Amino acid sequence: MTPNEHVTAVAAETDRFATAVRSADPTTPVPSCPGWSLTDLLRHAGSVQRWFTVLLRQRIQAPPTSRDVDLKLPERAEDYPAWLTEAGAEAGATFTETDLNAPMWAWGADQHARFWVRRMLFETLVHRADAELALGLKPEIDPGLAADGVDEFLTNLPYAASFAPRTAELRGDNRTVRFTRTDGDGDWLVRLRPDGFGLDAADPNNPTADATVSATAADLLLLLYGRIDRSAPGVAVAGDEELLDLWFANSAF
Repeated sequence: MTPNEHVTAVAAETDRFATAVRSADPTTPVPSCPGWSLTDLLRHAGSVQRWFTVLLRQRIQAPPTSRDVDLKLPERAEDYPAWLTEAGAEAGATFTETDLNAPMWAWGADQHARFWVRRMLFETLVHRADAELALGLKPEIDPGLAADGVDEFLTNLPYAASFAPRTAELRGDNRTVRFTRTDGDGDWLVRLRPDGFGLDAADPNNPTADATVSATAADLLLLLYGRIDRSAPGVAVAGDEELLDLWFANSAF
């Protein structure tokens, strides 16, 4: 997906999120985010959008030293859906004013402004899915969008140690885990090395790996984010179970 497609998708996902919860009880628990209610989920998602928007406006070139942002939090829980919509509108306006290919500090692999748009997209999408799961709905995720999300997650996870410290445990003697999409093109090979881990170029003509996980793009995305587990219907695993245990115990984002 292109940065402009990510911009469009952020707006669509924010709208879907707000629509899903607009008439819901704000105290509804969110099982995929233990201890959170829908209000907590909305507050988190909208706060992240506003924080990323500030970073984009400032075009920061080094890690920020403060997270002080005027979040404009509403006083009433029932006003949070509209507040999230406003956050999305502010983000969209900032995207329009920003050269998304401009160099910019980011915590992940891509040191450009576009990193933050893509990151905001999947932060919003996954929490939209959390809200729908909490309301007993099955999240619908476009397969191409989901595949892009799988790539974004696996590309950036090696850089996430500052807020996902357990990723430091993802070490191995050149052991490989392959994530294969079953509903279209998509194949990702993660190699665990003694000094770290990261994506290798996957060779479709040599689909071997020490462990393999196969599912639709949407299920792979939800699996990587811990919203479903590898025993879920439609997820197939093969190979080294201990390696898969290591991966899923330490790759939480």
